[in-house]
Amino acid sequence: MPRLLQHGESALIVIDVQEAYRDKTVDHARMVERVCRLIEAAQVFEIPLLVTEQYPKGIGRTQHEVQEVLPAQQPIFEKMTMSCCAQPDFADAVSRLGRRQLVVCGIEAHACVNQTVHDLLERGYEVHLPHDAISARYAEDRTVAWQKMTGSGAVPSSTEMVCLEWVRSSEAPEFKAIHKLIK
Repeated sequence: MPRLLQHGESALIVIDVQEAYRDKTVDHARMVERVCRLIEAAQVFEIPLLVTEQYPKGIGRTQHEVQEVLPAQQPIFEKMTMSCCAQPDFADAVSRLGRRQLVVCGIEAHACVNQTVHDLLERGYEVHLPHDAISARYAEDRTVAWQKMTGSGAVPSSTEMVCLEWVRSSEAPEFKAIHKLIK
């Protein structure tokens, strides 16, 4: 099915969910909870995960709620550029995954998420955007970024939609674990 996620073709990208943004973005607690849920679902399916931090010296490290659900020894790509793809190690890691579908979540919608999504689309990836797992400090920025990214070809989605597309059937062995996450 076109535009539906397949867990064997997917990777999850978590962009800059860092301490300096705590409680400063739209629906922050809900967004962080949804990012954590996506990370947990990705682990159920052994979906590759890439995590970034923008200038951690100034913005802080990844929020502890997110760190707690990351796999042990999860590498985190530090960057100074808005687009994650402009960081060579990140771009190489995405390429090495060999996955064509990328679920992108994090902060900020109009800055790092937007520029990363556009670079990924330009490279030919199918980018899925769970709206409830993306935020910005201002609602207008999130709205305009959403319109720009989806207008450019990113597939609109939600956290629950991603989870259900990855599992596909209540008969799948992973269904019980996913059902617990979305309940």
